[in-house]
Amino acid sequence: MSTEVKVPQLPESVADATLVNWHKKEGDYVERDENLVDIETDKVVLECPAPASGVLKSIKAEDGSTVGSDEVIAVIEEGEGAPAGDSDGDKKEDKPAASQEKSESKSEQKSSGGDKPLSPSVRRLVEEHDLDPSKISGTGKDGRLTKADVLDYMENGGDKGGSQPADKSSAASGSAAPAARGSREERRVPMTRLRSRIAERMMEANNDTAMLTSFNEIDMTAVMELRKKYKESFEKEHGIKLGFMSFFVKAALEALKKFPVVNASIEGNDIIYHDYFDVGIAVSTEKGLVVPVLRDVDQMSLADIERTLADFAGKARDGKLALEDMTGGTFTITNGGVFGSLFSTPILNRPQSAILGMHAIKERAVVVDGKVEARPMMYIALTYDHRIVDGKEAVLTLVTIKNMLEDPARLLMGV
Repeated sequence: MSTEVKVPQLPESVADATLVNWHKKEGDYVERDENLVDIETDKVVLECPAPASGVLKSIKAEDGSTVGSDEVIAVIEEGEGAPAGDSDGDKKEDKPAASQEKSESKSEQKSSGGDKPLSPSVRRLVEEHDLDPSKISGTGKDGRLTKADVLDYMENGGDKGGSQPADKSSAASGSAAPAARGSREERRVPMTRLRSRIAERMMEANNDTAMLTSFNEIDMTAVMELRKKYKESFEKEHGIKLGFMSFFVKAALEALKKFPVVNASIEGNDIIYHDYFDVGIAVSTEKGLVVPVLRDVDQMSLADIERTLADFAGKARDGKLALEDMTGGTFTITNGGVFGSLFSTPILNRPQSAILGMHAIKERAVVVDGKVEARPMMYIALTYDHRIVDGKEAVLTLVTIKNMLEDPARLLMGV
């Protein structure tokens, strides 16, 4: 019995997706729920599991293809067992000569994709980079070139577009060639769907909002001492390490309660006030920036926040974040300090009206009770949509966060 492999249902906000990388090829045996192919949307990379066990009979959409929800991309023939292991060699020897020649011919075709029809995305890459397809090994169906084959070829320093010596006339006339210079090669690589979407959203925020940034600084002494005092007992009790982000989430929560417009968004000519607090935490991945969302942080403890953040970090690292993990959000926190950033102006995560930027903790000379002391200081930045958030509300939001963290007891007292 044949079973169709279909693209998973995509959210309403996602029109289509791109097949990134098939993990199986035609003729391979697959187990039920085994990931067959990675599918990249504007927001996340999804896995497409096998709906049944059997042999992958046919692949109907190659790497780089654009697909939609429920589109059939492959067919599995159920009931066929996995190929025999050590007996394959014997079977190959027993094949008739003509069959062996056909098999060898097919193998040769797979080693070079130049004589096979090229998909539009592959053809575009080849033409843009002036590549010779016959020099690139194809791993697709019947040895066809895939987009991944071409990108791997370029990344590994393959064909350079048939470049010639810099000065043919000098070589012809026997004159000395100029001294060799360092490598000045260029590579043109198409943006992934995720990176394209990030670029699009950044430009939308820049063009469609009245962004303004206010700054303040926090003396992190109290939080650092509190963390140092309780980190071992906290980890022993809750099974998770105590970091700084949970303190910032709680401090930001108190500020959002005091100034609801900072937790709001614009829809047309209306201001949407949210009576809940879903805080997005910007996470950097190899594919780009993603923002998983902590739901209802007003109902979460420090341990709940740290545990959820650790779970998000693991999912982001393994490419397992789901669309629902990153949907919505009423306010965002981004921490450039983990990379050493001392100062920055974060860009709004639309349609939200504000984003908080954390930065590196550095010892600086500050005046405390009339005396100059070295204190661990952090600059914080609040970028906000000036169409609905006034400067006063933005500044007082930062002041509230500063007060909460410089005197953490306020987090317990709610003052």
